[in-house]
Amino acid sequence: MIVSDTRPTPNTFAALRDQLADAAVAFAGMPGAAGDILTGMVDDVDRALSERLEIFPVCHHSPASGLAMVRRLREKQPRVIYLELCEDMRPLLDELRNCRLPVALQAFATDIEGFPAEWAPLSVVAPITESSAEYQAIAYALDTPGVELVLVDRSTDHVFQWAPEEASETSADGEQPEDDGLHGAAVGIEIGDLRPRFAELEEHLLHHGKVRHWSEWWDQYVEQPLVDADYDTYRQVMVMIGSLFRRLRRGSTVEDEDRERYMWTRMREHLAANDIDPAQVLYVCGAAHAASPVEQFGLESDAAFEISPRSATTWHYGLIPSSHSAIEAQFGLAGGAVSIAAATWAKGLRRGRLQSFRLEGQQGAKKRAKKPPPLPAESEAEVADQLSGFLSRPPVLDPLDEAELLEWSVDIVRLARRNGYLASTADAIAIFETSILLAGLRNRTRPTPYDFQDAAVTCLEKDRVPGRRDVRRLCEILLGGDRIGQVGYAALPPLARDALDRLEPLGLDLSKRTLQRALLDLKANPDLRPCSDLLWLLRRLLPQDALRPIMGSRGLGATSIQESWDIGLGKYQRSLVELGYEGVSVEQVLEQRLRRAVAAPDTTAAVALGAVEDALVYLGSVRLADELGNRAVELLAAERTVDEAPVVLRRIRVLLNYFRSTEAGLPTWCERFVTAGYAHYCTLLPTAFAAEETGPAQVAAMLGFLFGMENLALSLGCDHTQLELAVLQSHPEAPAKVALLWAARFQLGLLTMAELRERCDGMLANPLVLPTVPQYVSGFVQAIDPAPALKPFVVELLSKAFGTLPDTVLLPWLPKLITTLKDQAGDLIPGLVREAGRTFPGALPAVDTFVPPWSVEFTTAATSVAAAPRGPVTELLAAHPTACDALAGLLGVEGGWQEAGPAGNREVTGLLDRFPATAAALAVQLGVSAARS
Repeated sequence: MIVSDTRPTPNTFAALRDQLADAAVAFAGMPGAAGDILTGMVDDVDRALSERLEIFPVCHHSPASGLAMVRRLREKQPRVIYLELCEDMRPLLDELRNCRLPVALQAFATDIEGFPAEWAPLSVVAPITESSAEYQAIAYALDTPGVELVLVDRSTDHVFQWAPEEASETSADGEQPEDDGLHGAAVGIEIGDLRPRFAELEEHLLHHGKVRHWSEWWDQYVEQPLVDADYDTYRQVMVMIGSLFRRLRRGSTVEDEDRERYMWTRMREHLAANDIDPAQVLYVCGAAHAASPVEQFGLESDAAFEISPRSATTWHYGLIPSSHSAIEAQFGLAGGAVSIAAATWAKGLRRGRLQSFRLEGQQGAKKRAKKPPPLPAESEAEVADQLSGFLSRPPVLDPLDEAELLEWSVDIVRLARRNGYLASTADAIAIFETSILLAGLRNRTRPTPYDFQDAAVTCLEKDRVPGRRDVRRLCEILLGGDRIGQVGYAALPPLARDALDRLEPLGLDLSKRTLQRALLDLKANPDLRPCSDLLWLLRRLLPQDALRPIMGSRGLGATSIQESWDIGLGKYQRSLVELGYEGVSVEQVLEQRLRRAVAAPDTTAAVALGAVEDALVYLGSVRLADELGNRAVELLAAERTVDEAPVVLRRIRVLLNYFRSTEAGLPTWCERFVTAGYAHYCTLLPTAFAAEETGPAQVAAMLGFLFGMENLALSLGCDHTQLELAVLQSHPEAPAKVALLWAARFQLGLLTMAELRERCDGMLANPLVLPTVPQYVSGFVQAIDPAPALKPFVVELLSKAFGTLPDTVLLPWLPKLITTLKDQAGDLIPGLVREAGRTFPGALPAVDTFVPPWSVEFTTAATSVAAAPRGPVTELLAAHPTACDALAGLLGVEGGWQEAGPAGNREVTGLLDRFPATAAALAVQLGVSAARS
């Protein structure tokens, strides 16, 4: 086969250059920027086509580029293809044959070095569709013996090295982060971003083109004219458009130019190292890069470019599923644009009788003849000026394809009826006629898919959408739908394959994107227990919708005997793939994440306790739990705020209850956590009571920790006096905190019930204090946790308020009480309601005779009280009356001691006489010196 020299002669575009220069002068009145732009475009085309290395300009996911690529590969049959794609992604291309397109090449890094920490994790994706020119080049190179495919763009590490510090902003070449379900927050790499970054130009084009968005303009005025164009016309037009948008682009082009220097440097190095004839090479790049002005452009250039070394960041590579909608969202295309491009691609193949390239063995690929039909040899020919004719003649419009339009109209009506619309044959006729009418209004002979879509919305859309999809979405489905790719089993990382293998006993096809129900009877089939453990692990690591437990739960010391799951791993395959970048097993990934969580500089003791719980629930690792628990002790001692005190209290209670139920008992770190927490919260208690930024919930949680764990703390060596001093030093001003302080003093015995009742009665009687009573009540309700004995008193307080306050005070006061209780103590209200249920009568007739317990007057009138029998107990109490006196004062019981009568229970005294050792040991322990009678 003879390869032609497709370089133009020096004067090929001279006439066009002069014509455009004269047009610019006629338009502007004098030479200026317009003339420079127009003549510069021609110079760029001339320069690109004069290069010895054949440059193939493309646009991202353009069917015209894909069709031109198929034709050129069949004609030229190059031996080397240079492709504008990150050079370190080359090993991934061989795995494409195990996937169903569209998919995306991904580079991922969690542990980064040399980049700002807030950028982590780093992710770069490069979507691949069957209609894209880059995929056609890849499929040709990988399945054709003797053809070498070389990626020449900068590495993924350089993507972020050259990125601006504001990583969240869109870069200069279509690389922008996005938050789509399939690509995630990844930087997108595309070949050929041909969208003008000049808002006024784009608005002008859309207005005069009578289109709504850029994707429709591009399809109408670039894609359709170039679909059947010859190769020379395609190259010249694409380079011209790339040059135009590059010259009109605002902002810095430093990164673009560095990429071009990088690619040309790599290509010259490869050509020199392998002694390759440039005539056998094809360079595939974006159209804007084909019109590059850098001094390194071309094989004749000897300008050097120093490539900086990569950072120490460890990159992981893999394939993730993609979809048309994900590509549209990532690169700012209109909804349905990629689906319409795929339909145009399929139609172009049929009309041109072309056979596209597909990797052998690829999922979804149809079996085709191994040997393509013989190609005619190409003779040497010089490139002629095709731009002049293309720019001067009106576009060749396709004739109306009535059969295709009629089929669309009938099919959309049928699809609309399936989705709840009241559509009929008359609507199909209306859509057909309206599509032709809209195309005529927009100067089109043949209605485009966008015209048909607008007509369908006009004729079918009503005041509401009866189903889940509107008519515009139904048109996208009709024209090709949102194709979703899939990564094959062989192309998955080891972790993902291991997870699928371990879930195989469930008997489900986990590659499906639909939800599948799994029923696990773990009692009848204990062999499914490992599957259950893995499902809970994956639920902890993957998005919540990937795995949803319908029945069953997992907690500390609790497992289910039956479980039911909705499994959607096929839909969330990307997340499963990215887990494989973090480790070789799911257990290792969770362990690493827990360690990173507690080692982060901004972590807290509450986070560390949550990590301990996860280590026990999901991994069953006591060793890891001890390690994380020791870190929790350090974090608690170093905290200077009590913002997360409620979370700390809840989690340490759960852990203490769990460890107490185990054979080994409390671990050492738990004891250290309790002692450190007791001292820590005692120290911060006065400050928390006084600080305005500390809420009542945090103070109540601190008191709950101190009072709830006081016995354990005292047994481990803590001093009760420290708590008393902390309470005495507290002087709050907020009403809710004042109520908490009263509750704490009551719990410590520093305030009797009578005194507390007297203070609250005075509060209800004071008109100036009444507006703040809801806050006092909120404080008392939150005090129920550290002081459970206050439940009856809170019921009493509310009953007195509702029973004594007049309506003029109570009605304005009631909404504030409800909102305050809901916001500050919502989780404690159920316990208060149960206490009220125990206090008040349960039947309506008993209400009239009900006497509130707090209204009964306790008197010390003399009553006939039987003398207490004499014995060791009465003698012990009489010898040490302090404890009884304190308890009586705490309970509000008044009275004195009575004389002990004769022993009335001989069974007890007889038992003590026969076995005196226990009583004697107790007496020694209590320091009793008196002899037992």
